[in-house]
Amino acid sequence: MDVKKNIAVLVSGGGTNLQALIDAEKDDRLKSGKIKLVLSSSPDAYALTRANDNGIETCVADKKKYPGRSEYCTALLNELDSRSIDLIILAGFMYILDSEFINRYKNAIINIHPALIPSFCGDGFYGIRVHEAALNYGVKLTGATAHFVTEVTDGGPIILQKAVEIKEGDTPQILQRRVMEQAEWQILPLAAELFCAGKLSVEGRTVKISE
Repeated sequence: MDVKKNIAVLVSGGGTNLQALIDAEKDDRLKSGKIKLVLSSSPDAYALTRANDNGIETCVADKKKYPGRSEYCTALLNELDSRSIDLIILAGFMYILDSEFINRYKNAIINIHPALIPSFCGDGFYGIRVHEAALNYGVKLTGATAHFVTEVTDGGPIILQKAVEIKEGDTPQILQRRVMEQAEWQILPLAAELFCAGKLSVEGRTVKISE
């Protein structure tokens, strides 16, 4: 029997993408990995409740209690290393990781971004701001991107993308929900499964997916 990869999900808020991962593990779409830890940057994150309700270990590393990024990222690494984590998933984690952290888990940190990278991404593009920008620009398609994390914000190799149609009368909030339901909650669990099943390889900027 194949040993499942250990997954840590890093969160800061409500945890809707965490819930998508939990649901995928329950219905066997995420079968090659196990969510071993949910680590939050805030003690008030509802994502912690989602984890507790599903019997997943939680940990809070309150960013307010550390003097700087280096100290905070070292604390995160200590928590992850002690649990033999294979894959880190950033699911609404509102903190920029330092180079030491990223290099330690090179091509083993997955982020989900609510746009089709390289559109509406990079510094300052997060949450509802992304959808506001897409609507203001007048694009007809948006979507979501699952990618590996590098030191360039939203600049890592792309694993999966899924397009979502923008409709007449969309508000940022309506669009945000549609992108979650039609794209984020589908491709993030799939990207995690592909990684844990050993089907992803990175060649330069290109992620190869094997059968």
